[in-house]
Amino acid sequence: MGLRFIFMLTRNDRTVEDAAAHLDIALRLGLRHIGFKDIGLPISDLKALARTIREGGATSYLEVVSLDRESEVASARAAVEIGVDVLLGGTRVEDVLPVLAGSGLNYCPFPGQITGHPSVLEGSVEEIADSARLLAAREGVHGLDLLAYRARCDVPALMQAVCAVTDKPVIMAGSIDTPDRIAAVKAAGAAGFTIGTAALDGRYPDAPQDLEGQLAAIIGEVARLNDHLSPVTKTNLDEAFGRTPGAVDLLAGQVNEMQVRLTRIEGAQRWHFRTTEDEMFFVHRGRLLMRFRDRDEVVEEGEFIVVPHGVEHCPVALDGPCDVLLMAPGATAGR
Repeated sequence: MGLRFIFMLTRNDRTVEDAAAHLDIALRLGLRHIGFKDIGLPISDLKALARTIREGGATSYLEVVSLDRESEVASARAAVEIGVDVLLGGTRVEDVLPVLAGSGLNYCPFPGQITGHPSVLEGSVEEIADSARLLAAREGVHGLDLLAYRARCDVPALMQAVCAVTDKPVIMAGSIDTPDRIAAVKAAGAAGFTIGTAALDGRYPDAPQDLEGQLAAIIGEVARLNDHLSPVTKTNLDEAFGRTPGAVDLLAGQVNEMQVRLTRIEGAQRWHFRTTEDEMFFVHRGRLLMRFRDRDEVVEEGEFIVVPHGVEHCPVALDGPCDVLLMAPGATAGR
């Protein structure tokens, strides 16, 4: 699935008052993972955020920052009432699991000891990893929310240690605000990470300081780390065919198992058929007569024809050479 970027509509562990406006920008940019905290706005506003996230085709997250049992249970109940997809954070698993039973929410609590507000993760790498192992083994726990860069220990070692103790997804949270930290999260094997304050305050480096520019830069970095950037550029058919004045049979691209070939047909080809592969002939320049046993089809410039497998046919170039973009499986394309 690749590393997930979860944009949090939060600053300093509180949902911001103008979260709805920020949400519009995030959805317009195609963000598919968006969250907020359980404090900062009335529950009616949080419900509206969750509804807009869902209608925008994204996954919604609520992160708990409550420090006492009563508040954390109330936050879990609020998550169910609001209707988010994922509940992040919290430490009182025994109290929260009964509240979430039957709700369909995915639950990712904090491993380790959490103190203060904004939250800080206490303990050594070994202590936090052991806590993570025990939590992840619990039925009803779908993953972990690790306050990695809020820890007082070796953060890269901590992230790797926690990811190593479970096959369940680990989300990294807390002060992830540079490309180097995102790369470290990816290298540790995390499923995703959260960014809120850094993007809202324009702190992500080498990017415009407005929110759209900040989010676009983070999305681009995640796409690069996930190898989701295309190395392919556009092809101009006039230029491609023009580079070769004579016979042409060039591999121009690949779409899954389909080859895209630039083929120049001259005169009549032989009668033939493909046993299992279909072919598509798109005429770029010239006129193509596609002969079948029961009829003839003239394919003009800008038109295409699909020849199903098993159908005998004979391509014929009319009025001189015919430049064709041919799509067919790699084993047979161009034959």
